[in-house]
Amino acid sequence: MQCPSCQHTDSRVLESRSTESGQSIRRRRECLECKHRFTTYERIEFVPVTVIKRDHQRESFDRSKLLRGIVRACEKTGISPGRLETLVDEIEAELQQRLVREVTSNEIGELVLQHMRSLSEVAYVRFASVYRQFQGIRDFVETLNHLQSYPAIMEPPDSSQPLSSTPLPLLLENNSEVRIEESESISGGLSPTPH
Repeated sequence: MQCPSCQHTDSRVLESRSTESGQSIRRRRECLECKHRFTTYERIEFVPVTVIKRDHQRESFDRSKLLRGIVRACEKTGISPGRLETLVDEIEAELQQRLVREVTSNEIGELVLQHMRSLSEVAYVRFASVYRQFQGIRDFVETLNHLQSYPAIMEPPDSSQPLSSTPLPLLLENNSEVRIEESESISGGLSPTPH
């Protein structure tokens, strides 16, 4: 392994550790020439998965691109970086287990949302707003309605009551407030009520 500092090709392994749920091995190395320490990762090489984008262009699945999008959606939610890495591992494993080697970006986005629903409702809405290209408040309301139609998996951090009993305030451009409350509609969903 070539040293990133002096480019010498001989190094010794100081420590090896299994990471990413056993999917890779992390090795701490020391260059025998300059004594610089560095980390390498050994991973299983998977058969490439091709992603078909919205504009019908094809590109290889990029795990780091997926991780960046998930990290952005999970900012300031308190979710550990290790948990986000595990989430990406799970999604990548699901894609690798498929017989078809091509997958649409839409399918990947839906997989992420399935996993995010149980991880963080805030991250779910953030990711959905970018992935589904929200155009206005109606898109947010529909997503919140959809999210609340699933059984509560997580409790809100400051309350022991389910989310459906707590109105969610939303501010519109004219500073009027909209609250999402339970309604008596046939669908049993939620509807915005101006206040």
